[in-house]
Amino acid sequence: MNNIKSNFSIKDLENLSGIKAHTIRIWEKRYNLLEPERTDTNIRYYSLSNLQKLLNISYLNGNGYKISKIATLSDDEIPKLVKEIAANENSKNYVINALKLAMLNYDQTLFYSTYENLIKEKSFQEIFYDVFIPLLSDIGILWQTDTITPAHEHFISTLIRQKILVNTEVLQSKTTANKNRTFVLFLPDNEIHELGLMYINYELIKNGYTSIFLGASVPMSSLHDILSYHYEVTFISYFTVKPEIDAIIPYLEDFDDKILKGNYHQFWILGPMLQYVDLNTLPKSIKTFKTINSIVKEI
Repeated sequence: MNNIKSNFSIKDLENLSGIKAHTIRIWEKRYNLLEPERTDTNIRYYSLSNLQKLLNISYLNGNGYKISKIATLSDDEIPKLVKEIAANENSKNYVINALKLAMLNYDQTLFYSTYENLIKEKSFQEIFYDVFIPLLSDIGILWQTDTITPAHEHFISTLIRQKILVNTEVLQSKTTANKNRTFVLFLPDNEIHELGLMYINYELIKNGYTSIFLGASVPMSSLHDILSYHYEVTFISYFTVKPEIDAIIPYLEDFDDKILKGNYHQFWILGPMLQYVDLNTLPKSIKTFKTINSIVKEI
């Protein structure tokens, strides 16, 4: 393994495994399941192998194995049992843990092999909803708690982006737009979190719509030209961190006035920043969604 991050605090272990630090200490003391080391200043830290073992223990415990039973297994027997159970159940948790380890070690091979095993059993749509969305949600928390660095987030996001692009390209080569409605997907200025929007683009193409994907950080002024070519346009955007709180309402009002103009065009938006908006005050031409799945159902 590429041990770029090889030392973890007990708080890191809690964030990555979902097991409370108090419980980890009990397991460590009572069952000797983990063997932390200490710094020169006597601060405990855990190795990557400790983390991997804890993830496996958490998986077994979640599948009905008591800690007292797991403690009797050797270090070789624990991952072997995990793989046997995962093979029989095609477990989501096992896969997500494998992808977390791939992220922590910048291990592309582990990511690709895990994905290839998944795609043999699941559709890309199932992988996105069952694996990628929960993984990205966990990663967001790990980043906020300083358990991982932005580099880790960019690494795994880039690999997921590649899979969305590959599957979208396959669809585009086989699918012809057969519906009149046109969708234009973009992110506002300085917004770069485009994975959710990329997947919506995949679903639009899959459902036979014309989808124009513009990507990240698109100035509002550059959207005018599209209206000259399409009569009925539904714009879709994802507000993850932008516009900023005090700029959201002015942005939407400006968009309604300059782009929608009371015509047949619509603006669909989703994302965390919508929590700061009184949705009842929005124009009828602007519609909000809570999840990617809800917007996919609408199309």
